[in-house]
Amino acid sequence: MSAARWRRAMNAGPTGAAAPRPIGSGGPGAAARPGAASAPDDAGSAPRWVRAVLRTVEARHVVVMVLVLLLPFVATPFLLYQVAAQSLIFGLIALSLTFLAGYGGMVSLAQMTVAGIAGYAVAVLGTSGTATSLGWPWWVVVPFALLIAVACSTLIGWLSVRTDGIYTIMITLAIGVAFYYLVLQNYTVFNGFQGFQKVYPPVVFGLNWRDPLPFYFLSLGCALAGYLFIQWLVRTPFGIALQGTRDNARRMGALGFDVTAHRVAAYAVSGLLAGTGGVLLVWYNGLITPGSVGTGWLINILVIAVLGGMKHPIGAFLGAAVFILLQTFAIDVIDRERFNLVIGGVFLAIVLFSPDGLLGLWAKLRSRLGTKQTVISTTRRQP
Repeated sequence: MSAARWRRAMNAGPTGAAAPRPIGSGGPGAAARPGAASAPDDAGSAPRWVRAVLRTVEARHVVVMVLVLLLPFVATPFLLYQVAAQSLIFGLIALSLTFLAGYGGMVSLAQMTVAGIAGYAVAVLGTSGTATSLGWPWWVVVPFALLIAVACSTLIGWLSVRTDGIYTIMITLAIGVAFYYLVLQNYTVFNGFQGFQKVYPPVVFGLNWRDPLPFYFLSLGCALAGYLFIQWLVRTPFGIALQGTRDNARRMGALGFDVTAHRVAAYAVSGLLAGTGGVLLVWYNGLITPGSVGTGWLINILVIAVLGGMKHPIGAFLGAAVFILLQTFAIDVIDRERFNLVIGGVFLAIVLFSPDGLLGLWAKLRSRLGTKQTVISTTRRQP
């Protein structure tokens, strides 16, 4: 059953007939309201992808876009490269988890593993300071790395979607730990605990992508593309059906949807996002080692996603910005070894006071301020 038929079935009455439209709703066959203007719909004549983007972009998106475009002109190279670019990269990886958990109801701890697979693919297939690298050109390496990441993520999804809750978490965690020990102990392909050094981004048309400004805009472009893609995808029939499987998988199966196929496809989409973040991450660091895919980073991606808010795609980038800022500047106040204590305390506070992350906390504050403003306005109008 297609998503269009499913929506029609949901809008049907108990006898199967379409639900009656309210008078003046303006649907097909409805009488025109007196005095209503029949102006042409300019947006309706635009291409489909343009209409989808217009439905996705809001005023707040424009404000944020202006700010991130102006940031390179006011920030130092350190803030631009070490904080902003790194936040965009980890935000893109966390976005893959936000998509799975927020819209598919599947919490995976293997997203950093998928990113690490893409990073190792870039190091093995491309050029590095290690003799075992194959030396392929970057424009061949990157598509192959993303294809490998999507294939591995699909396999992880195929193994884990038949379970639910804590079992899914444990399966993905076991896969992540297994990959960590694989790259740690394998010297033939992954060069063991030393990993790969000098894995630098390419120079294209005389522009070195390792410089702070080009790399920031490269990361920004990938993060923006991933965010808009997810915002569009969750409004498509596939995205609506995926959210239906999150809410009630048994009912969606009874309606004719293949629940397993939708969940595995969601893992494939998340693999593309995490793989893109993994390619950027190995270029950012200039190296990749088993420590890049260790258990600590598997948990950190979950922390980032929860900090921002699992139900909002932009929350992944907000959580990443908070995490990177704490990681970068907390060592000036406390010892580096105590960073996990700080981030753990922040994580605990967010979970206790705002399960929907920082965006949920902001929504609560706005709601309270709006309620107080309404009460004050009502009091002033009373005689």
